[in-house]
Amino acid sequence: MHTMEDDGPKEFQQLRADLNEVLKGLWANMAAKKASGRKSSRKGSEAHKKVVASAKKINAMDEADSYCPTCLKEYLLEYADKLEEAEYQGRKVTLGKPFLTPGGPKKRSVYVKNAKGNVIKVNFGDPNLKIKKNIPARRKSFRARHHCDTAKDRTSPRYWSCKAW
Repeated sequence: MHTMEDDGPKEFQQLRADLNEVLKGLWANMAAKKASGRKSSRKGSEAHKKVVASAKKINAMDEADSYCPTCLKEYLLEYADKLEEAEYQGRKVTLGKPFLTPGGPKKRSVYVKNAKGNVIKVNFGDPNLKIKKNIPARRKSFRARHHCDTAKDRTSPRYWSCKAW
């Protein structure tokens, strides 16, 4: 991240150094996983949580206005919304992270905020069926049948099913 005028206060310099160190580790981890053919799963890791916390601190600082808005926007857009916590029926939940519901009405569920700002639970998927998304013809058929190219509403089961496919 770079500044528009100077290096800023000492606290901000340290925060930026910590954030850059964590980011280097994340990118190295992601590159290693990509090279080995494994899927990168950095969401939810301890390093990812540090990046989110650092980005939120940077955004909350008064001096943040004098820093490059593009860099701050990049950090916040990429990390801040992925691991946001909220409260649902009296307990802490992670927003936007699908999870299995073995005893539930559907195969998976996810917590999201609706237009009013309330946290809701979206259930999706047939618990009695296995998806075989690695077969290209099935993937194409599913995505066409469910109109996945127009699924934009995060509060709908269709959006999350399409995202899984």
